[in-house]
Amino acid sequence: MKTITALLFTALVSLGVCERLKISGDHFTYKGEKVFLSGGNLPWISYAYDFGNGQWAGVKSRAEEQIKLLSEAGGNSLRLWIHIQGETSPNYDSNGNVIGLDAKGTFLDDFKDLLDLAKKYNIFAFPTLWNGAVNQDGQNHLNGLVTDAKKLQTYLDKALTPLVQAVKGHPALGGWDIINEIEGMVIPGRKTADKCYDTTALANSGAGWAGNKYNYEDVLRFVNWQAAAIKSADPESLVSVGVWNPRSNTDQFGQVNHYSDECLVKAGGKANGKLDFWQFHSYDWQGQFDDVSPFKHSYADYKVDRPILIGEFWEKGGGGLKIAELFEYIYNHGYAGAWSWDLVNEGGNQRPGIAHIKSYTKNGKIPVTIS
Repeated sequence: MKTITALLFTALVSLGVCERLKISGDHFTYKGEKVFLSGGNLPWISYAYDFGNGQWAGVKSRAEEQIKLLSEAGGNSLRLWIHIQGETSPNYDSNGNVIGLDAKGTFLDDFKDLLDLAKKYNIFAFPTLWNGAVNQDGQNHLNGLVTDAKKLQTYLDKALTPLVQAVKGHPALGGWDIINEIEGMVIPGRKTADKCYDTTALANSGAGWAGNKYNYEDVLRFVNWQAAAIKSADPESLVSVGVWNPRSNTDQFGQVNHYSDECLVKAGGKANGKLDFWQFHSYDWQGQFDDVSPFKHSYADYKVDRPILIGEFWEKGGGGLKIAELFEYIYNHGYAGAWSWDLVNEGGNQRPGIAHIKSYTKNGKIPVTIS
């Protein structure tokens, strides 16, 4: 039986009373105030074994410890991974069709509990559904969804839409990240007549490091359909994609923004399957940031109409900058947020960077009270 608090919360959500994170122009807002999203990646406690099938109970205490430490450092948001490549969720049949969120039926309660935990510590949670940075999909679970539209539809019907509907309106749900660094498996150097699918600008860029598996026609349909499903179930939700480098997500500097509204709708055909903010990742190479890196530019240089959040960076690959300098650079150059990598393994280094900017207000306040 639900507690009185849970029933009250459900009623408030249904009435639209609970405040949610929103976007206004180039920044995020909460309760009408400009907010800078500061925090880090809590990617997993047990890789691909955190949610569903009764797994959350075994990792919850460690997750709560990290969320509490993030809150105490002055952070207000985190990014965490969900399905990864389909190792334990969602639930598939023998043909690779999705038949549910998990086999034992605990996934929704697990995920709701995570959001309640985030709310307790005034942290916005951004779930990352999939991971494209490695190629360990031996069962072809993720591959089937990327390359087969019918299988992708089973995921939307049996897993994603029920999940979004179940947590719709939760005040600690900051937004959805469809996939992490799918460029790891995109085919670079592929010439086509359509700029949305042409990857000649990505030749010798590092894209494809996890295997040359996917063309952008399939990748963009994969993103467009999931974004549309989320928006259809919850029109006020915020959706993004975490790209390995701005090269694949900007029309500046001789590059192509493959995730533009035009490209996504062209590939998937769903008009509401668009992204609300850009999420760039940036690491140095041999001690230097490349010429497209956000650490070489300000927000305005990308000439976009929505916020840019720097979703992965760290001091080890920080171009010689200390963690406090990295957070300060992002805050002072017009970006909408900063999530370092990663709180579990590097938290002792990164929480001081989060704490360094917690009292800043010029580009948006940071500490929030989620209600």
